[in-house]
Amino acid sequence: MSDQTGNNPFLDGLNPSQRDAVVHSGSPLLIVAGAGSGKTRVLTNRIAYLLAECGVAPYEVMAITFTNKAAGEMRERVAALVGPRAKSMWVTTFHSACVRILRQEASIAGFSPSFSIYDQADSVRLVTLIGRDLNLDPKRYPPRQIAAMISNAKNELIGPADYTNQAKTHIEEVVAECYGLYQKRLRDANAFDFDDLILKTVEVLQRFPEAKARYRSRFRHVLVDEYQDTNHAQYILVRELVGTAADGIQPAELCVVGRSTQNILSAANAVITNNASRKAKNLWSDSGDGALITGYVAEDERDEAEYVMNEIFRLQSENVSQPGDTAIFYRTNSQSRAFEEVFMRNTLPYKVVGGVRFYERKEVRDFLAYLRVLANPYDEISLRRIINTPKRGIGDKAIDGLEQMGIPLWDALLNAKDAPGATARATAAIEGFANLMISLRELVAANVRPSVIAEAVLEQSKLGEELSDSEDPQDEARLENLQELVAVAQEYEEDERLEGEEVSIVGFLERVSLVSDSDQIPDGEDHGGVVTLMTLHTAKGLEFPTVFLTGMEENVFPHSRSLGEPSEIEEERRLAYVGLTRARKNLFLSRASTRFAFGSPTYNSPSRFLSEIPEEIIQWKAPEIRLKSKVNPKVAATGKRTSSNGLNGSIENLNLAIGDRVLHQTFGMGTVIALTGAEDKAEATINFGTYGDRRLLLRYAPVEKI
Repeated sequence: MSDQTGNNPFLDGLNPSQRDAVVHSGSPLLIVAGAGSGKTRVLTNRIAYLLAECGVAPYEVMAITFTNKAAGEMRERVAALVGPRAKSMWVTTFHSACVRILRQEASIAGFSPSFSIYDQADSVRLVTLIGRDLNLDPKRYPPRQIAAMISNAKNELIGPADYTNQAKTHIEEVVAECYGLYQKRLRDANAFDFDDLILKTVEVLQRFPEAKARYRSRFRHVLVDEYQDTNHAQYILVRELVGTAADGIQPAELCVVGRSTQNILSAANAVITNNASRKAKNLWSDSGDGALITGYVAEDERDEAEYVMNEIFRLQSENVSQPGDTAIFYRTNSQSRAFEEVFMRNTLPYKVVGGVRFYERKEVRDFLAYLRVLANPYDEISLRRIINTPKRGIGDKAIDGLEQMGIPLWDALLNAKDAPGATARATAAIEGFANLMISLRELVAANVRPSVIAEAVLEQSKLGEELSDSEDPQDEARLENLQELVAVAQEYEEDERLEGEEVSIVGFLERVSLVSDSDQIPDGEDHGGVVTLMTLHTAKGLEFPTVFLTGMEENVFPHSRSLGEPSEIEEERRLAYVGLTRARKNLFLSRASTRFAFGSPTYNSPSRFLSEIPEEIIQWKAPEIRLKSKVNPKVAATGKRTSSNGLNGSIENLNLAIGDRVLHQTFGMGTVIALTGAEDKAEATINFGTYGDRRLLLRYAPVEKI
């Protein structure tokens, strides 16, 4: 298709390196593309050049990407250059390509072409059922962990028999048993999980020479984008599709594409080589070392978020990188909260990928509704939200009866026995809920710290217990979000910007309401795009010029769940590798010296992944020294008898009896007139004279026996 002047539309405008990549033939080609080097254009033009200038038929081309979006864009670009015949190319993801192969080869491989495909949630559910059959304690052997270990084995092309033979630890022996049953249940259901799609395709190509010959003869050109993201199974799949001269068929021409600067690739290589199961596959770049990786040690998670924000603004002002070029990665969803708050306050537009904004998550809204009712029991919307959350036997019929009383819902709760059509069971449930809220409201009346009130709600309402007892792996993340909200309350108490403002549950709720008003976030069209926030689990196959990899601390990343389990640590290290290689040009690593968890400050050591990166390629920046008290003096008065987590140190030590005299920090002197409950549920009704009778949860009440 060259014109009479010798110009070629597929080569025009390309620099010499790009032209070489487009016209290369013969030996396997590795394209290492630095930031802004036109990698997508090179791939697209190479395919078009093969079709238009080299006599290659469209059906002889297979291009593999990591995302459906990238595959669609590449297909459209090639079609724009060579016309509709591009439709017969295979431009697809690894998994989509494997599904096509498996459906075509189902008959020789012994399964039905109508097989089902299980996603991750389906896999975890199946492992849960197997665990029940084997009488495995789900707390000791979490289905999510077992499913992840099976997935890791499949990504290394290790089947159940080999896994059983290699098992060294007790947990690996348990997983081996589950793995065998898991595969049997999949076969019985004529189903594959996502990892099977690649594993079974490799198996078909290796076990059935006639099937392999069909694809080896068809695909003369194989192109793989984001090659640095391939795991062992994907690497073997590509090798089988390309073949060798020993197969008796001319090998296909292979072109693979990676990116990032050498410093970024060196960091990724240094981390992943510590995985014992990692097959050697070092990444390199001839596009130069690039900028040093920047490291930052923050005071706490808010300082970390402010540092990230300031760097984003700096890069924008220096015309190095725009907000829309930027991604922030973290290990767990709850970590997004600090970034969201800081970005909202400073009108830096952002989007959360693969999750819901922190304050829009159902469990967070439920928790806040409890606090709003404690501050204002006549908040009927919030009261209706929590009256049967978690479920406590107060159904719609019972609520309808309360509303028929013609008085505010809170007042109706306090007089539930008078509600029309009330059953004894429903009345008992309503009275139990009302008594719970009355007891918790005493904490508000006593000016107890918001973080302590939040902890009390989390415990006494059973919101936390319901999630911690659940076998749904997503509920573990939901519990972390509720614990994060307790940390938000503690952060509010210690905020030096309060400037004389009283620390109270009302003030805390006001702060949260203002921060969570998503209508205040600009759409980002005039702000250089929006910053992308996501967990590392959703990052594979994506790339950004600028990446912030945050929370690089032991117990955070690697996550505390993984510690002590070599296979889990290896999975965490793979996540670190993914995070590091998302960056094309600018990479920032950060950790916090202090991070609030469960409402208390935790001091985690630096992530082991940081120590695995060569020192000479990281430039560390120290945080600004802040002269602030870690405990707000306005809070200290309410906390003198509390333990480190804000709760009364020992209920038993009070040893109260009816008639005892006590001193309360807010209500003064009082006399115990009634005692109910035990341990964490122990309550005392105390007469404080002018303050009247107060029913106090002793675990949280700031009282001393006289």
